[in-house]
Amino acid sequence: MRFVIASAVAVLGIAAIAAWAVDSESDWFDRTRYPLEYEHILRAHGENYGLDPALLAAVVYVESRFDPNAESEAGALGLMQLLPDTARGIAVRTGGDRFVVADLRDPEINVRYGAWYLEHLLSRYDDTRLALAAYHAGQGNVDDWLRSGGTIEFPETRDYVDEVTRLRDVYADAYSTELRLR
Repeated sequence: MRFVIASAVAVLGIAAIAAWAVDSESDWFDRTRYPLEYEHILRAHGENYGLDPALLAAVVYVESRFDPNAESEAGALGLMQLLPDTARGIAVRTGGDRFVVADLRDPEINVRYGAWYLEHLLSRYDDTRLALAAYHAGQGNVDDWLRSGGTIEFPETRDYVDEVTRLRDVYADAYSTELRLR
């Protein structure tokens, strides 16, 4: 009987170590594949706007790979890839009166504006997938899609929403300590 109990304890111990090793290896891989920068900014603006910092991290990764100098062909700038006209509107709505396009290369300002905009979209659509679709394809397109049946019609926008949603979970798991709201 002691042998059976000792064997069972040993098997459970080995299983626990194997599970820990797999989790550690997975975290290591995810942290290597999906780096995190500016976590203090993501956490602060997540808290300011009631957003999940892991969602902000996922948006930043997909939009710019954490490059504050990223610029799209459409002219979107910075970590969260904001268009200057969108950012100018956000600045006015949030009390700013001295916006300049160069501000979008400042990680703190870019994430602040991007977080405000994402929270605005979440409030408007009350659905994370639709808010992300509007962030990617514009509110006018999402409004048109809702009027004509409610599905995201652009394949690249569906892919964007799926990727951000998937990476939100990756960032939440791999960086749970760094992205935890205090």
